[in-house]
Amino acid sequence: MTAEALPAELRRAIMQIARTPRLLVACDYDGTLAPITANPDEARPLPESVGALRSLAGLHETTTAVISGRALRDLATLSRLPAEVNLVGSHGSEFDIGFIHALDERARELHRRLEAELEQLVLDVPGVSLEVKPASIAVHVRRAEHEAGRHVLASVHNGPSTWEGVSTTDGKEVVELAVVQTDKGHALDILRHQVGATAAIFLGDDVTDEKAFARLSGPDLGIKVGEGETLAQYRVPDTVDVAKVLGFLLEERRNWLYGESAPPIERLSMLANERSVALLTPDAKLTWLCHPGPDAPAVFADLLGSESAGHFSIKPHRNGLPLGQRYLPNTMTVETRWSRLLVTDYLEPDTAPHRTDLVRVISGEAAADVVFAPRPEFGGVPVKLVEVEGGLRVLGTSEPFALRSPGVEWTITSDGLHDTATALVQPTADAPVVLELRCGTRDTREHELSEVERRDRAGRYWSDWATKLRLPGVQTDLVLRSALTLRGLCNTDTGGVLAAATSSLPEEIGGVRNWDYRYCWIRDAAMTVRELVHLGSVEEAEGYLQWLHGVLSTLAGPERLHPLYTLSGSVIGAEAVIESLPGYSGSRPVRVGNLANHQVQLDVFGPVVELVGTLAEARGELRDEDWQMVRAMAEAVTRRWNEADHGIWEERHVPRHRVYSRVMCWVTIDRAVKLGEKYGRGVPGGWPGLRDRIAADVLEHGWNDEVQAFTTAYDGTDLDAASLFVGLTGLIDPSDQRFQQTVTAIEAELRSGSTVYRYRRDDGLPGGEGGFHICAAWLIEAYLLTGRRTEAQELFDQIVAAAGPTGLLPEQYDPIAERSLGNHPQAYSHLGLIRCANLLAEHPA
Repeated sequence: MTAEALPAELRRAIMQIARTPRLLVACDYDGTLAPITANPDEARPLPESVGALRSLAGLHETTTAVISGRALRDLATLSRLPAEVNLVGSHGSEFDIGFIHALDERARELHRRLEAELEQLVLDVPGVSLEVKPASIAVHVRRAEHEAGRHVLASVHNGPSTWEGVSTTDGKEVVELAVVQTDKGHALDILRHQVGATAAIFLGDDVTDEKAFARLSGPDLGIKVGEGETLAQYRVPDTVDVAKVLGFLLEERRNWLYGESAPPIERLSMLANERSVALLTPDAKLTWLCHPGPDAPAVFADLLGSESAGHFSIKPHRNGLPLGQRYLPNTMTVETRWSRLLVTDYLEPDTAPHRTDLVRVISGEAAADVVFAPRPEFGGVPVKLVEVEGGLRVLGTSEPFALRSPGVEWTITSDGLHDTATALVQPTADAPVVLELRCGTRDTREHELSEVERRDRAGRYWSDWATKLRLPGVQTDLVLRSALTLRGLCNTDTGGVLAAATSSLPEEIGGVRNWDYRYCWIRDAAMTVRELVHLGSVEEAEGYLQWLHGVLSTLAGPERLHPLYTLSGSVIGAEAVIESLPGYSGSRPVRVGNLANHQVQLDVFGPVVELVGTLAEARGELRDEDWQMVRAMAEAVTRRWNEADHGIWEERHVPRHRVYSRVMCWVTIDRAVKLGEKYGRGVPGGWPGLRDRIAADVLEHGWNDEVQAFTTAYDGTDLDAASLFVGLTGLIDPSDQRFQQTVTAIEAELRSGSTVYRYRRDDGLPGGEGGFHICAAWLIEAYLLTGRRTEAQELFDQIVAAAGPTGLLPEQYDPIAERSLGNHPQAYSHLGLIRCANLLAEHPA
């Protein structure tokens, strides 16, 4: 059976409903799942339909049901449908086999009278039979002589059908009298309500099915089987085509929910130009791009919704796996190579602030298939593509988009909502095919510079910066790639720094821990640019501090800081769910925004003050405005250091007195005192005493004799990798026995092979997560501080081994499944790798 035989309009409608968040699939039995037979007891469903219904029922957020006129017990016995399929009998009056017990005495008495009367009406009429059900009785005349059958039906309509309390439903060669309300449409509504369906599809062939078709509206889909007037939007001829419909629906639903084959997260490569970011799969599919900035809605969201959510693909016409993918040395330009085909991708630097320009160059000798399927606003708006001189324009969006593609002949098709353009191109040795995606304009005219000149300019933009870095002798190439990645997450226009390039890549495959990291966290950004200062680049740190000064200028004081902001420095919107996207490998919900925006996190001041100190040392001076910010942050700590907060991990539980947050408050005061003393600034007299009080508080309440370690918070025995900062910051000497015991305890409880978990406690969210690369980096530093260099080197080597083929790291790693997890690439992971490489270089074996 092939779905190609179905009408094109029906296939498009099925594709559309397959992408609804919660789907209800319901159908009639006789004449729909099973062919009509002379003997109703021989009506068996087509195996293909049964298999499709079972498989659909097994999918996430998908419910299947059969709503039949047959008695529920008979329907279950005859159909032998699997338990996953909900059965509803007697035209919607029976939802379980024990239904008869729900009838009151009046209804049971009426049922007995009805049965006796109907037995008299059909007595001695050959071919007429009664089907007695718990709440109704059906009179079948299919096998009776025509005139005799018409006479029986007329007698039923003129007699028992008129009785008070009797509900009549007419079908093909059958009339059913019920002592309760029977209505397939009502049954459909009940099912829809029970499962919270966002759309329903119903297939039926009988007159009785029209009541269900009448209840369909909006995104719902009705399909009539066979001839006859109908309220359904579409029609198929027979039960064989029903099996095709269900099979095609299954295929589309499964692909939408789980993706055909989601690429491993660590194998995705990032393009960047310090204003925009994009992700490529290992086979050169543009799978993620947002515009007009990284925290804007996605234009291509294949990463979170499969190809229906938007992609821009290039592959050999004669298919084959690529031989490899790499960055050109010291650049953010990516090459994907097949044996006779090369695709080169880069984002152009130095474009106007509202522009995102991606250049894709196809070279070699093999013909290539190109698919251009933009889906702006996460696929939420219809898209129309039109051919113009020099390429294509994207219409129907608030933002202008164009694709310059001179000489390419496009074929444009539509799925009913969105257009897709396809082309077969043939590069030659001296004439590569150049495709230029231009977001923010509809201009398809030729660029003033040749592609070769622009590629060279894009490469030098990064390589000129890279050559100025001071790189360690440990994993030098990987450190350089990490540095380029961190710089790619920085925004030169605003100074803001992305925590990661993506939203909602899962912390557990199929789980709900999917967060939006396309924002600037005060803490993460400070730690990110500080590592670049350590490598010799200060401009990112200066840009970030200017960004932070701008944010602070809108507040009454630093204690009013939110934990995170947009790249432009504005407060982010409410956290929301994009229900039209199924998520990476079916990991839902897909979120935009982040509720952590409203949390109290008292640890954010410490990393900022440390950054100011590191930058002042690199410049040889402490700027007045930076010192004023340090003073304001120290004063904020003075007022709030002893409060409970949500902490670095942004748990959605009630606030706790967390060791890490308290240590960072100590860091704020300690580094502020040292900065003031070093650069001749006036240090308030209360700061040194406050520093001592905070340290004493941590040592008294943070240490737990029961577990022989510094714990997560003052109120429990659970451990947290962030508590390592008691020693990493110098609050206690690393040689202190309490720190060494804490390192051992965290290693024992939180390290799992090649990674380190944040914690093992219940954090109020379902599901699990992987180990965090940043936590592994902290443990490596703790190993070095406690004289355990061999263990430090081993764990570092394992982090290096987890990097993707182009050197990128997401947030987490699952040591059991041996796969990467979380948003990608993650600033925390790369800054941790850089720091560990520097420390290992400073402590040679």
